[in-house]
Amino acid sequence: MGPRLASAFVLVALTTTALYIGSYLFAAVVGAVYGGAYREWEAMVSRAPITPLGMVLVGLVALSGLIFPLLGAVWSLVVIGIACLVALAMGREGFAWRAGGLVLFGLLIVSALTMRGEGSIGIWAGVYLGTVVWMTDSAAFFTGRQIGGEKLAPEISPSKTWSGALGGLALGTGAGLLVWVLVTDSPIWIGLILSASISILGQSGDLAESAIKRHFRIKDSGDIIPGHGGLMDRLDSLTFGVFFIVIVGGLHAGFGAVAKGLLYW
Repeated sequence: MGPRLASAFVLVALTTTALYIGSYLFAAVVGAVYGGAYREWEAMVSRAPITPLGMVLVGLVALSGLIFPLLGAVWSLVVIGIACLVALAMGREGFAWRAGGLVLFGLLIVSALTMRGEGSIGIWAGVYLGTVVWMTDSAAFFTGRQIGGEKLAPEISPSKTWSGALGGLALGTGAGLLVWVLVTDSPIWIGLILSASISILGQSGDLAESAIKRHFRIKDSGDIIPGHGGLMDRLDSLTFGVFFIVIVGGLHAGFGAVAKGLLYW
């Protein structure tokens, strides 16, 4: 528990600082983090130590984040497209998984940076998302351990329980609603629906990653974070939530004002 809490403190501090400063620092952190996540993905798919071309893919994923504040989303995705061509040159075996991971992490980078935007409102959108997801994760972990009970999806993740899922939903939604009330004067019922949706999507992302790891017969994606496993293990709960926020905010106020579209109704 000690290493887990210490690692969580460092992660929150780093994320909050980068989110607050924004611009190239946030882009660099997001790119580096998802580049590291792709490194775990590459090792998982290849079932072997990462090759020089694999490291090129990692570098391109990270570069796609740095490109965003300079040239925009389209050029970030162009970099991901180049990475897919490199992956194809590595051979057809495993290409579908490689390309799928590259596209996934590339879209996550673009989505996270689009959500942050350039104004201060993007900070609050990030705080809102992080609060819902991380409180959901924490509550699910502790509730599941304390109460136990019927398994949620035993064939995918034997340790997850319905009690943990419901505990995570309750606390994640409540924490998100608290941030919503403090940050915006938008209707509470909208905040309730959005918070509950993000909490459920966070747990769905966790289960999706567990299913992929089970397919490749691994327990943790890595061991870079003491007490938490790999980067993919920490980022999985954010995956669907980030996409959801960009879609909702973008459809409401335009994709140039995602954070505003999310928080102000």
